[in-house]
Amino acid sequence: MKPKRYPLLSRNQSGAALVIALVLMVVLTLLGLASSLSSNFEIKLSGNKRGSTDAFYAADSGVQVVMANIQNFDVPGKFSGAKYKPFSDGDNTTPNPTKAVVVIEHYPDQTGAPRGLGMSATQVNFEHYLIESSGEDRVDQSLIKSQSVIQQKVVRLVPTLQGGS
Repeated sequence: MKPKRYPLLSRNQSGAALVIALVLMVVLTLLGLASSLSSNFEIKLSGNKRGSTDAFYAADSGVQVVMANIQNFDVPGKFSGAKYKPFSDGDNTTPNPTKAVVVIEHYPDQTGAPRGLGMSATQVNFEHYLIESSGEDRVDQSLIKSQSVIQQKVVRLVPTLQGGS
């Protein structure tokens, strides 16, 4: 018996290298496109994270600046309707570099020490306030601005007048 020969496969292999090269080019092109799309997504994601972080710190700085100035909690004359805007109401010269919008709300109907404080002072009055600070991302490149709102409860201890003996 005579062995079978495959004359067509053995003689005509010159196009196989071209087909393999084209397949590899398509695979490498798809890998390049996938990595490019992935990196664009990561850039957008990190930009959104930066914007939300900037908005949070802008709102937080508004709370910190307002809390540092004790005159913001001087009740007589400051609170019309129990709300006071320290950066826009009155003659406030406090700098506002982050452009946070801050509102202080006074609660005159709340009395006594806050819950969980663990003290009961007899010669001290407690004045309750709520500071609400809104901040936003200040970069002008994005169309959608990140915003953050922080609320901070503040209790001011005010000594009472003691009767003389």
